[in-house]
Amino acid sequence: MAAELSQLCLPAPVAVAGRADQLWRHTCLEVFVAGRGSQGYREFNFSPSGEWAVYDFSAYRAGMTAPALRCQPEMRWQRTAGGLELLVILPAAALPAEDGSLRLALSAVIEEQSGTISYWALNHPAGQADFHHPGSFVLET
Repeated sequence: MAAELSQLCLPAPVAVAGRADQLWRHTCLEVFVAGRGSQGYREFNFSPSGEWAVYDFSAYRAGMTAPALRCQPEMRWQRTAGGLELLVILPAAALPAEDGSLRLALSAVIEEQSGTISYWALNHPAGQADFHHPGSFVLET
């Protein structure tokens, strides 16, 4: 999807990248990861500011905790002719400890200069944005 970056409200880069909460209130990308057949999942949020967050859920929107990570995610944001790209490198230890394949849900929160916020995902199974919905996990490794 192409975007006119001048119309987006992008958080300013922070001096030191690190963990922060409520990144979903502004432009950010989100990745949800679950083991095949598992009700629990891990949510990652990545902001153009350099901030990130990670949360574990025991089931759909239940039992949220903020796990400690030994290594923080490595992020590289890049402006392109038609948009904004993100490369994230996560150590294997940051992913849920599962045997077998993983299911993923990819999504984005986009804030415009006007203050309008839109919610994008590979799949919106509930008819409206609900990135945690089990039907959002449409990619498999």
